[in-house]
Amino acid sequence: MESIGVSKLRENMVQFLNKVRRGESITITSRGTEIAMLIPIKKKKESARDALKQLRKTAVVGDVVSPIDEEWKVLK
Repeated sequence: MESIGVSKLRENMVQFLNKVRRGESITITSRGTEIAMLIPIKKKKESARDALKQLRKTAVVGDVVSPIDEEWKVLK
């Protein structure tokens, strides 16, 4: 991950935004202290697919349609 100062970011904003567009992350510093990060935005579909991939690793899918022999208590 690249680290740049605020003044360098101001001078070359388009260049750094293009790097982020290509998937790179950039840390922004002010007087040697990290103050912010520029990171690429994940697309909603991409994020949803990633979440489903993680869920598939642990999810157990059974028969959710057939009735069960257990009575449920109704809350009133």
